[in-house]
Amino acid sequence: MATWIVRDSTPGTGPRVAVKDLIDMAGLPTTAGSRAVADDALPAERDAACIAGLRAAIADGRARFVGKVNMHELAYGITGINAAFGTPVNPLDPLRMPGGSSSGSGTAIASGEADIAYGSDTGGSIRIPAACCGITGLKTTWGRIPLDGVRPLAPGLDTVGPMARDVAGVAAGMALLEPGFTVAETAPRTVGVLALDADPVVTVAIDDALRTAEFDVRTVVVPGLDAVIAAAITILDAQAWAANKDLVAAAGERIGFDVMDRLGRASTVTPAQVVAAEAVIAGWRATLDDLWQRVDMLAAPTLLGYPPLLEDSHLLFKLRALTSPVNAAGVPSLALPIPSAGQEGPIPANVQLIGPRNSEERLLAAGAVLEEAVRA
Repeated sequence: MATWIVRDSTPGTGPRVAVKDLIDMAGLPTTAGSRAVADDALPAERDAACIAGLRAAIADGRARFVGKVNMHELAYGITGINAAFGTPVNPLDPLRMPGGSSSGSGTAIASGEADIAYGSDTGGSIRIPAACCGITGLKTTWGRIPLDGVRPLAPGLDTVGPMARDVAGVAAGMALLEPGFTVAETAPRTVGVLALDADPVVTVAIDDALRTAEFDVRTVVVPGLDAVIAAAITILDAQAWAANKDLVAAAGERIGFDVMDRLGRASTVTPAQVVAAEAVIAGWRATLDDLWQRVDMLAAPTLLGYPPLLEDSHLLFKLRALTSPVNAAGVPSLALPIPSAGQEGPIPANVQLIGPRNSEERLLAAGAVLEEAVRA
């Protein structure tokens, strides 16, 4: 039951939709996977703005709500481990972490208990559980999906997006989040593969998948990516502390140790460090703007390796690679599974396709091409 905070068995038709429990839904409390929040939470008075499309679809018999799902506490973690509400079990390998923070969203899809799940992504929180659970997830352009009624972690980075088994399911989820959304008829063809120090099995899997799909593949080297990653996390931490410092003061003893420890470290980030980090990110955005003149999209491992065992959760932080920099740039990224010849166990490799701002329609078209090619 750790996947679910609350289930809804109301009969209906259409795809089954699960909602991460930091998104308000009228009549239900929003827990953010935290006792510090849940113990005092009242039923939400109104839906979050991003729920409007789902409500309309439910009324028309085009979708059904099946429940609110668990998450890494306060959305401030990437393992999905939650001591307060239980850790959702990874359906592909129960010994491995489900990924976070949208852990329940990922496991609900991977287990077949939902067809579409809404997640949030501030530093990888849709893409990482997608990689851990062998599913597909879309981190949307910052500002594209409204965040009114969504509990903030880092307001300058937070996004809401859909997760599903495949690209078609993600497209259906986007059409609920943004009525009228359609996938582009023509897929982008030129992809720059970012050179990263990943598990060779993952690197080969990405290269093979892109070439099987007959993309025009070009290697891209971006100097100083380690500094970009560090800067993105500095900005995230500073905003996370600002968003949660009042909760820490009021109920810090009810926040889980791992999140409390991270918040404690985040509280030490100085304004000068934020200014320096923002300068690095400005350079990163300029680099991307230049790259978009040469390639249609970028490809990189969602994780540099395969998901660690639950007892080795600390290793996941070393595998997150380019998730946070994508948030810092404000651009969209589609994470989807691809086969890998040398993988150990049932969890496939996962690639993220990164595009310019508001290119979700084209990214999903490219994802559909890639997905079809590797399935053939």
